[in-house]
Amino acid sequence: MQYKFIPMLAISTLFAANAHHAQAAAFSFSTGDADFRLGAGAQIGGTGNAEIESADDFVLTQQTQLNHATFTGLLTNGATLGDIANVNVEIYRVFSKDSVSPPSGRVPTRVNSPSDIAFDGRESAAGSLSFSVTSLNNSATAANSVLNGIHPLPNQTTGGEGPVSGQEVRFEVNFNNAMSLAADHYFFVPQVELKNGNFLWLSAAKPIVGGSGPFTPDLQSWIRDGNLAPDWLRIGTDIVGGTAFNQAFSVSGVSAVPLPGATWLFMSGMLGLLGLAKGKKNAV
Repeated sequence: MQYKFIPMLAISTLFAANAHHAQAAAFSFSTGDADFRLGAGAQIGGTGNAEIESADDFVLTQQTQLNHATFTGLLTNGATLGDIANVNVEIYRVFSKDSVSPPSGRVPTRVNSPSDIAFDGRESAAGSLSFSVTSLNNSATAANSVLNGIHPLPNQTTGGEGPVSGQEVRFEVNFNNAMSLAADHYFFVPQVELKNGNFLWLSAAKPIVGGSGPFTPDLQSWIRDGNLAPDWLRIGTDIVGGTAFNQAFSVSGVSAVPLPGATWLFMSGMLGLLGLAKGKKNAV
C-alpha cells in the first residue's frame, strides 16, 4: 500500500503564510483634535529661541514599530510656513527609567514625568524623519500659553502667559527608520525649529474625546526648558494650576501580536500528520 508523504517544506510554507498574517496588526493612537485651551512651547533651540520640550503620553501593549505621527500647533510671533527649518520627534519613557534617582528636588514631583533623557528619536536634519505641513487656520487663538514661564520651585506656578494667536498647522511626520518599541508607557515629544517666531503645541481634551478614546492611566502633559532640565513640570498642575492637559497628536505603525491558538493548533496538526505519514511509510 502506498501512503502520501507531506514534505516538511510544504508544511513550513503553509505555517509561515499563516503566521505572517497572525503576527502583525495595524496600530494607531490619537488624542483627538486640538481644543485650544493652551499652547505649549515645543521648539528646537537656535536663531534666538530657547529649547523647549513638551511631552504627552501613550501606551503600547505589544512590541510596535512606529512609522508615522502627527501633531498640531500654532506658528506665532510672525512665524510662517517658510520659517520651518527642522522637525524633531523624541520618545521618552516614564521616570525613573533613563534617569538619575532620586531626582534633584527642584520641582514639585517627578512621579509620572518623562525620564531625564530620550529613549529614541528622529530628526529631519539628520535624514531620519520626513514631514509635510498643512495650514488649518490662518488666525487661531489658544486661551492660554506656556513659553517663557518655566521656573523651578518655588516660582513654578505662574498661571500661564495668557492668550496667544497664530497660524494653526498640522505636521505629518514619517519616520524613515521605524522606531521599534517594546510594550511600555511612553511620552511623545515633538519639536520644531524656526528661522523666526515660535511654535506652540496645542492642547487636546483630557479625558480624551474622539481620537482613540480615553485610556488609563492617561498622564497629563509636561514641559521643560534648558534651564530646568533634566527635571520636568506639569503644564497644568504645576504651572497653570488647578487643571490638566493633553496635547494634540497621534502615532501609528504596526504591532506584533501573539500567535492565536488556532495557529499553534494548525502547526501541531501538520507536524503530527507528518509523523504519521512517515510512520506508515516505514511500516510498508
